[in-house]
Amino acid sequence: MLRSLYDRVIAAAGKPYASWTLGAVSFTESSVFPVPPDAMLIPMSLARPDRAYSYALLCTWTSVLGGVLGYTIGALLYDSVGRWVISLYGYGDKVEAFREAYAQWGSLIILIKGLTPIPYKIVTITSGFAGYDFFLFVVLSIVTRGARFFAVAFVLNRYGQRARKMIEERFEFWSTVFLVLFVGGIIAAIYLF
Repeated sequence: MLRSLYDRVIAAAGKPYASWTLGAVSFTESSVFPVPPDAMLIPMSLARPDRAYSYALLCTWTSVLGGVLGYTIGALLYDSVGRWVISLYGYGDKVEAFREAYAQWGSLIILIKGLTPIPYKIVTITSGFAGYDFFLFVVLSIVTRGARFFAVAFVLNRYGQRARKMIEERFEFWSTVFLVLFVGGIIAAIYLF
């Protein structure tokens, strides 16, 4: 199943709609959608390493725009939409503690959480709910999301062809490694943060 999805994304990377889809996924992931843009960014950058930086830029600005929507949900619609989205991800009981932490460590929270496997929508919605400074939220979102996506772009631009060959030769192994790291990261983020 994963191989089929990987092959479709690789094949679609050169299509005119690929960037639009990547932008839409990145935008919605920052406010409501559960799939991170890395699921498209990585295969698309493997297929077109020469475009990795433009894909990272696209992911950065659409993620920040989606973050603004998440912030707005938290600020204006928390009792209806925001609470539902956060509960959907199992963080409903941690929001109040998260809000209190914002008073002391808001900037650090945005910078760190933007790089972790914790869904970024939790950060964006809670930032709005906590009334965190909007301008600072946008600046920190640009920094953290840009750092994340451009780090991926750097690696794939530099080592993309070799990485693609290595992944495709042992796809099942690398899929398992990625899945273990992803799930382990989520578990660590839940229990450590």
